[in-house]
Amino acid sequence: MAVVAIAAAAMVVSLGLLFLLSGLIVNVVQATCFVIVRPFSKSMYRKINRLLAELLWLQLIWLVDWWAGVQVKVYADDKTFQSMGKEHALVICNHKSDIDWLVGWVLAQRSGCLGSTLAVMKKSIKFLPVIGWSMWFAEYLFLERSWSKDENTLKSGLQRLKDFPRPFWVALFVEGTRFTKTKLLAAQEFASSQGLPIPRNVLIPRTKGFVSSVSNMREFVPAIYDVTVAIPKDSSPPTMLRILNGKSSVVHVYMRRHAMEDLPESDEAVAKWCKDIFVAKDSLLDKHFVDGSFGEEELKDIGRPIKSLLVVIFWSSLLLFSTYHFFNWISVLSTWKGISFSAGGLLLVTAVMYMFILFSQSERSTPARTMTSRPKIQ
Repeated sequence: MAVVAIAAAAMVVSLGLLFLLSGLIVNVVQATCFVIVRPFSKSMYRKINRLLAELLWLQLIWLVDWWAGVQVKVYADDKTFQSMGKEHALVICNHKSDIDWLVGWVLAQRSGCLGSTLAVMKKSIKFLPVIGWSMWFAEYLFLERSWSKDENTLKSGLQRLKDFPRPFWVALFVEGTRFTKTKLLAAQEFASSQGLPIPRNVLIPRTKGFVSSVSNMREFVPAIYDVTVAIPKDSSPPTMLRILNGKSSVVHVYMRRHAMEDLPESDEAVAKWCKDIFVAKDSLLDKHFVDGSFGEEELKDIGRPIKSLLVVIFWSSLLLFSTYHFFNWISVLSTWKGISFSAGGLLLVTAVMYMFILFSQSERSTPARTMTSRPKIQ
């Protein structure tokens, strides 16, 4: 067992080293393009950055598809499935697992818009080495979770997307946090105190961000994709740590397209529409819990493209070749100073991987008394 654990740890560190070094290269090129290209052509910068982001993020797709063999099964009607990747869209989803964002990247990659997929995220994430920096260059929207500060940030960030050169997705987790039993209990107590439908499988959506997004994107975004993530009863919940350890899981995803023009006009009605969607989503998850299906929606084949595998082979070959010649050049392992330098590098990789795993995990649960003391949700 000890040998297996050491081998697994060595592999995780190796993957982390690959991701860190390749990511830093991508970040440097992104920064260079931001300074040199973006002032003259924002459209060209975005096209280049889309390719650069894919060179980094496809490594994480590889972890899902080829390393851990996670099965992402998509259920959708034909119209929704055929529209994916061919139009701008606002994506709303329940926050079921630690890797919902990564499942979204898998769907975006299959749809051909991985490099132009954005999300609304908490501000601290943009300071994470490699992945956070790359998200910042890719124009992700970072909020402080204080509406008085975030309202203008969200509005200006969404308005900047009007001239985006390719179809994009903007992902918004309107529940505000990942689903846990503790948070569900708090949501149930709050719903009971406010006379709202009692949730069983989702949290109560916080609709201010959604209403603002619809208001600011209605003119140039034709669709909202309503995404429901469910974990089958016979599958272990996917986490980043399980994926890094090569352990498989199954994730079921239901997708439904809503035309933006069909949404009501007033902010109050849009907020109610969002709440109603989550009530329906709750019932849909009840059905999935019983029979493992989403009604009559068909299972769609999204395949397992080799593009992510080729990207990992490219980075591995490039970095192995460069590292070998670099170590030969400086004889890094022939002195105590060199050995200390190498050990420090491995510690840095381990720290970055630790932060990456923490990033993927849920926040601490909010006590029920805090939820019930909130003012009525807007």
